[in-house]
Amino acid sequence: MDEKTLRRLLGRVKAGDASLDDAIEALKAAPFERLGDMATVDTHRTLRVGMPEVVLAESKTAAQVAAIARKLAGHGPLLVTRLAPDKAGPARRAVRGSVYDPVSRTLRKGRMNLPARGPVAICCAGTSDIPVCEEAAVTLDVMGVEVVRVYDVGVAGIHRLLARRHDLATARAVIVAAGMEGALPSVVGGLVGRPVIGVPTSVGYGASLGGLAPLFTMLNSCAPNVTVVNVDNGFGAAFVAGLIARE
Repeated sequence: MDEKTLRRLLGRVKAGDASLDDAIEALKAAPFERLGDMATVDTHRTLRVGMPEVVLAESKTAAQVAAIARKLAGHGPLLVTRLAPDKAGPARRAVRGSVYDPVSRTLRKGRMNLPARGPVAICCAGTSDIPVCEEAAVTLDVMGVEVVRVYDVGVAGIHRLLARRHDLATARAVIVAAGMEGALPSVVGGLVGRPVIGVPTSVGYGASLGGLAPLFTMLNSCAPNVTVVNVDNGFGAAFVAGLIARE
């Protein structure tokens, strides 16, 4: 249940169009529902934090993902992340009308209807970073936030980034994904007066250490408007950027 639905329900009770029993029945599942011993689904997360519970499919079986997705889809927009293609079929069948994207490895249905004051720009150093960026883009779209993509503009060809400076400056926040040495968020932070959320990716050769090298670079950024999420965490970056865009 989200705030809009709750306000509508309480308004109906106040106007006499719904009884207290109707309201109690609608709220009976608060604040969670159990799926046996497998999961306890948080059905009121939207009301508390502005975004439904998101399913992390990694390490779950296809049957578990399908059951949890079916339950959550009954309460509002659905987003499943890190869903491998071989597990996507059962979840898609469990939630009619859902859409699977193999690039971002997400399954989604629906979109939140909350006002956002501007777009979020998603920027990446190279094409290899796009799967992480698309996880962020899908998350923002489910949150009802417009996305501007600025892809393949790494520091090895900095003129590509400078040509898109206007897109970055007009965004409410900028997500910057980079592997290798992870320098791009600092460069973007020096160009725009916006919150910049760095996402280190596990892209690069041996000394990038599976994303640790760009993580350390971003954590040591001298640009004061740069903050950092964990390696490959496009979802986490998008969630924070989406909340900023709504403010």
